Amino acid sequence: MPPVPVINFRVVFLGFFERGDPMSGHSKWHTIKHKKGAADAKRGKIFTRIIKELTVAARAGGGDPDMNPRLRTIIADAKAANMPAENIKRAIRRGTGEEPGMTYEEVTYEGYGPGGAALIVDALTDNRNRTVGELRHLLSKHGGNLGETNSVAWMFDKKGYIVVSKEKADEEQLMAAAIEAGADDLRDDGDSWEVLSAPDAYQAVLEAVKELGIEPDAAEVTMLPQNYVKLEGKEATQMVRLMTALDDHDDVNKVYSNFDIEEKEIEASLA
Repeated sequence: MPPVPVINFRVVFLGFFERGDPMSGHSKWHTIKHKKGAADAKRGKIFTRIIKELTVAARAGGGDPDMNPRLRTIIADAKAANMPAENIKRAIRRGTGEEPGMTYEEVTYEGYGPGGAALIVDALTDNRNRTVGELRHLLSKHGGNLGETNSVAWMFDKKGYIVVSKEKADEEQLMAAAIEAGADDLRDDGDSWEVLSAPDAYQAVLEAVKELGIEPDAAEVTMLPQNYVKLEGKEATQMVRLMTALDDHDDVNKVYSNFDIEEKEIEASLA
């Protein structure tokens, strides 16, 4: 499917709903998905993905979190998910080669979903051929297709992304702390604030937010879309089903897209 003209993109993920700033919507797909009890709400699947991430991060940057910011971030995610400390240590030791175990590699796939919505899929796999074959099948089944490298990546910007409920933070206080720590912008998303930063400033900004006594609703380095593709009706339903199938796949770590679907249509498709 050739690229279509984008007309106006996080969820994980990914999805934009018609409210707030045009940059908004990055985390709402996951929020709704979790409410519906989808796969990511299952602790076993969360643990599996985090273990893979710990292993890959430790192999790439070493097993000392003080010297490996990426590993430090994933350890924090693991603790937030209540992963046992021994599981964390074992995954790190596997990554550094101190303990035998499966070897994973990071692979990024690009393509299109229904209606020409752009897709970036980050996978952690021990078998590239198996993973690409299964992803090609999933996309084809749900009205999409895989594309070439850099076919859609240019539509996204890599950013540190932190979401804070307005109930938890004063705008001026949050803005002052975030900007001082290196954030680029604070955006209004209805009932939440979105703090954006360059990837290398993300950790410092996150720590500054937490020092205010605030626990963010979402925090990650992600791919934010520059523009959006509006999906309705059959294409919207197909896209939601594709996102669900991708989230359920064991090798898929994160998915980014620039679809624009109204919240009520997503909820109806997940019902």
